[in-house]
Amino acid sequence: MALFLLYESASGYALFEAHGLDEIGQNTEAVRNSVSDLNRFGKVVKLRSFNPFTSALDALTQCNAISEGLLTDELRTVLETNLPKVKEGKKSKFSLGVVDPKIGNQISELTKIPCQSNEFVLELIRGVRLHFDSFVGDLKSGDLEKAQLGLGHSYSRAKVKFNVNRVDNMVIQAIFLLDTLDKDINSFSMRVREWYSWHFPELVKIVNDNYLYAKLTKFIEDKSKLTGDSISDLTDIVGDEDKAKEIVDAAKSSMGQDLSPVDLINVQQFAQRVMDLSEYRRKLYDYLVTKMSDIAPNLASLIGEVVGARLISHAGSLTNLAKCPSSTLQILGAEKALFRALKTKGNTPKYGLIFHSSFIGRASAKNKGRMARYLANKCSIASRIDCFSERETGTAAFGEKLREQVEERLDFYDKGVAPRKNIDVMRSAIESADNKDTEKETEEVPLEASSKKTKKKQKGGDDIVVDKPAENTNGDAGEDHKSEKKKKKKEKRKLDQETELDDQGVDDDVKKKKKKDKKVDNAEVLEAAIETKKKKKK
Repeated sequence: MALFLLYESASGYALFEAHGLDEIGQNTEAVRNSVSDLNRFGKVVKLRSFNPFTSALDALTQCNAISEGLLTDELRTVLETNLPKVKEGKKSKFSLGVVDPKIGNQISELTKIPCQSNEFVLELIRGVRLHFDSFVGDLKSGDLEKAQLGLGHSYSRAKVKFNVNRVDNMVIQAIFLLDTLDKDINSFSMRVREWYSWHFPELVKIVNDNYLYAKLTKFIEDKSKLTGDSISDLTDIVGDEDKAKEIVDAAKSSMGQDLSPVDLINVQQFAQRVMDLSEYRRKLYDYLVTKMSDIAPNLASLIGEVVGARLISHAGSLTNLAKCPSSTLQILGAEKALFRALKTKGNTPKYGLIFHSSFIGRASAKNKGRMARYLANKCSIASRIDCFSERETGTAAFGEKLREQVEERLDFYDKGVAPRKNIDVMRSAIESADNKDTEKETEEVPLEASSKKTKKKQKGGDDIVVDKPAENTNGDAGEDHKSEKKKKKKEKRKLDQETELDDQGVDDDVKKKKKKDKKVDNAEVLEAAIETKKKKKK
């Protein structure tokens, strides 16, 4: 059986024919040794045809298609023109060797050309790649390297292209930074409490919040300077007048030791740093919320911004999360417990990162596992909608409806209220998303018209004569818009009238049926009375 080799180079498609190969004794090690020698390899493998690409853009499209395992029209014509034709119902006397089995399956399905991809074929194509310059005589030295470099740059650039508003890497970095900031702020605030407690130990029991404590240490400085006049300023910080009075009273009878001015300055500076960190943490949280509304609005509206961002960061990206099945998403973050349970043959975990959602906390103990499974199912749907939806501006309509479904499921577990069907919920979600899109389009159209009018007003002199027909056309467009609105209103009225008539017809039918039922009932009563009378007479 003859063997042909397909080699996709950066400059074009090349078909090679392998001669004198013993199929029974195909030894990969022998081929591997003979590949380096061009004289030996050139006797076995010979060039059949070479079809160069027309341009760099054509080379990029062909490269993208081959990487995805798709057969292009150009490659199909190359194969059909240069390979012998395969007759229907008969076995082919040749086979085509390819590197990627995906493209081989596609070729065999569409063109009925038998393809193979094994170690022997890969070694032969490796030799073709090594000696490709000597096989193709038209290529100059350095041409192939330039083509490979240009195609590599354009291919990687095309792969890296993305929507700036939908970069999930920013969310991953933001949630990591948020977690580290939470740990650092906690440890630093505990250090401030411990440090300032040497001077004013009673303040720890009065104020529990870390940010307020740091703010008060910055304001109070020396406890001996606190008087009744500073109660108003303390109420502004604490937000409670009774607490402010309690702080002043505690400062008068405090058991803490006095600190030197230098020590107090250091404590104040450290408290200011803690305050700055907590304020930056607040800003970072707002940034994370806005990024999640751009990247994964449905997932954020379903499970929350922080939990959704943690799921994305743990999966690696939004596409990886969308590819995960709901069973994997359910235990995402509990891998150690899962493998420990598999090792010890114990119970596997019911939830991972998804446990931080409020839904599982609200569910009862026996329903937590069910709720986690249901919530993971809805989260996988939401992540797939966010990742693969073709809408430029993502809407959270699907996420809101999925959240309603989870709420209904909670009510079903607690009270036994039957939830809605998935089909009905998804239909309503699609309708709401379409309505939002139409509203945005209607908002954009009048803005464009107003901008055009302002531009025309700004023009002066001779341009005014040209602007008159444009104004008329705008007026006609407005009149057309009004007429369209009137037509729509008329159509609505007709539909309402038809529905009323239908309802009236239905009511009439119901009344007629009731009358008939009454007549039947009366006849039955009369018959029963007559029968009773007959019995009495007898």
